[in-house]
Amino acid sequence: RLKEIIKGLDAKEGGVIVRTAAEGASAEDIERDLVFLQRLWKTIQAKAKDSKAPALVYQEAELPLRIVRDLFAGDFESAQIDHERTFKRIVGYLKKTSPHMLERVHRYKEKTPLFEGTGVDAEIRSTLSRRVDLPSGGYLVFDYAEAFTVIDVNTGRFVGSRSKSSGARLEDTITKNNLEAVKEVVRQLRLRDIGGIIVIDFIDMANPKNRAQVEEALRNELERDRTKTYVVEISPLGLVEMTRQNVTDGPREILTKKCPTCAGDGIVVSEATAAMEVERRLRVLAAGSRAQAFRVEVSARTAALLIGPGANRLTEIEAASKKRFFFVPKEGAHADHLAVLAEGKLTDLQPQSPVSEGSEVELKLVELGLHDAHAAAGKLDGLDVIVGDAAKLVGKKARVRIERVLDGSAYATLLAGDVAAPDAITFESEAEKPTRAPGRARRSAEDAVEAEELEETTDDELEADAVEPDAEVEADEERQTADGDEAPAKKKTRRGSRGGRNRKKKLLTDADADVEGLADVTLEADETPVDPGAEDEAAAATPKSRTPRIHVPSFDLDGEAQPKQRSRPTPPTIPVDERSADEETEAAEVGGDGEQPAKKKTRRGSRGGRNRKKKPGVVAGENGDAPLHDELSGEVQQPIAVAVGKPEPVRERRAEPAPPEPAPDDHASDEYVPMSEWADEI
Repeated sequence: RLKEIIKGLDAKEGGVIVRTAAEGASAEDIERDLVFLQRLWKTIQAKAKDSKAPALVYQEAELPLRIVRDLFAGDFESAQIDHERTFKRIVGYLKKTSPHMLERVHRYKEKTPLFEGTGVDAEIRSTLSRRVDLPSGGYLVFDYAEAFTVIDVNTGRFVGSRSKSSGARLEDTITKNNLEAVKEVVRQLRLRDIGGIIVIDFIDMANPKNRAQVEEALRNELERDRTKTYVVEISPLGLVEMTRQNVTDGPREILTKKCPTCAGDGIVVSEATAAMEVERRLRVLAAGSRAQAFRVEVSARTAALLIGPGANRLTEIEAASKKRFFFVPKEGAHADHLAVLAEGKLTDLQPQSPVSEGSEVELKLVELGLHDAHAAAGKLDGLDVIVGDAAKLVGKKARVRIERVLDGSAYATLLAGDVAAPDAITFESEAEKPTRAPGRARRSAEDAVEAEELEETTDDELEADAVEPDAEVEADEERQTADGDEAPAKKKTRRGSRGGRNRKKKLLTDADADVEGLADVTLEADETPVDPGAEDEAAAATPKSRTPRIHVPSFDLDGEAQPKQRSRPTPPTIPVDERSADEETEAAEVGGDGEQPAKKKTRRGSRGGRNRKKKPGVVAGENGDAPLHDELSGEVQQPIAVAVGKPEPVRERRAEPAPPEPAPDDHASDEYVPMSEWADEI
């Protein structure tokens, strides 16, 4: 359509370029514009002939005229103008170019400024803000980088509909927030005139259809932008990459400038960091000069940090550099400001003061420190005295020591009456302390006490054990008499509170046994006491086993007991008819030589095994019930006192069947435990 209109126009010289603003324009509007441009070109040619170079022949119109020419189209409702001369120029321009638009131009005569009343000032200020709020509660964040601009979309307070009948899901809420953000993003791109590479971080959407919907909405909004753009499809992470032609500087570049302190970074070093830098410069200054003292101008806050509570940090700096520094605070200076005002001898730079350094005075603290909230300040003859770590004493009198005197102020520390808080416990402080093992002497004393207690307990148990066997023998006799041919009671092992099998027991020597007048006599637990004559007959029927050792008084009661050497007597033989059935079976298994095999032994407790060493001393017979012979006299000693030890339970192998129960009168199959070995057996 536009081409057909141009063909019908009379363009005598040159060509015709129809701009996109001609969309929807009629043939009359295009012809009128063409006639205006031809007349303007003739005027330019005429002035160029009359002008002498260098001379300005033609320039672009003023901003109001350019706006009307480029933007004031049919979709605008009105144009408000608050300047009389500008209003007349615009009206005159429209009369020649677009007379039908004259009725939309109005003269603004309100008292409120035009930009303030219409909200233009607020929009201009918003272009400098990093955050832009959305109507539903979400917001946008603009971050400018050297290579590109990043726009982050956030939901903020927007959570969608909360009604009970609403079936909206989180995906729908995110999609709605992204669609609302699309319009504002494109508007801000035009308003801020952002160019270059732009990355928009929309909220992640799981549904591909929703991503396509947001992408289509973005492309539709960008079609209204007069600046050339190129958009890449949304990535799975919700990122949109696009480029926008950078034509002119935006309001951010026009209305702002870089900060002289941070150089556009937006951050500055802290005052503590600046104080450390000033301290380094002071050390370098002291190292490169022979002067004794320096008067230095620094920032007031930096000076407070360099001096420290009670001038302790200043003292450390002077001790390290071996120079004196007198700070002159300057309000309003940068934190890293440092200027050397004077340098020379200490006597020349020392300020005059009513008090001297190191003197002790009593001072009333009236207020907190100006730059140190933990310090307190007071007046002394017109001199400001700042006391470190005395904030809790404001309103009270305190005795202080003057540490450093500067121009117009002094710094002091508290004296008596100030209770220093104890240092907090730290892991490192505890680790640095030496760790020592408990003293050997103390451990030896504790072991000796335990040994005495154990020995006393053992002696008491031995006395009790000497009485228990008699009672047990009598109980066994009564049981056997009452039961007759019934099976003997189950063997019992000693249990109690005497320490178990592994308890320690004091061992007896031969000399101890003879002095006590005890001999070795054994008696089985299930057997009744017999007379000495029957012991010779029963000795042969008793199988070899570990026999208990029981002590009886010696027969030499009228004289001193002498140690005697005893030998094991040969067990006498007994008739075959007197043997029990079990004994005949055992004899058959032994063989023709009459020797009986030793019974297998099992390890019990901590006795040390089969080869453990037994202490030599009073020796009993092999079976424990054989009569004892005296090698010197050749007489058989008769037992006077008899003690019974509980038999040792023999552990059987799992594969072997249980042995048959012995007859009530069978004494050869029982085992005995000597009282001296009860500690190991139990």
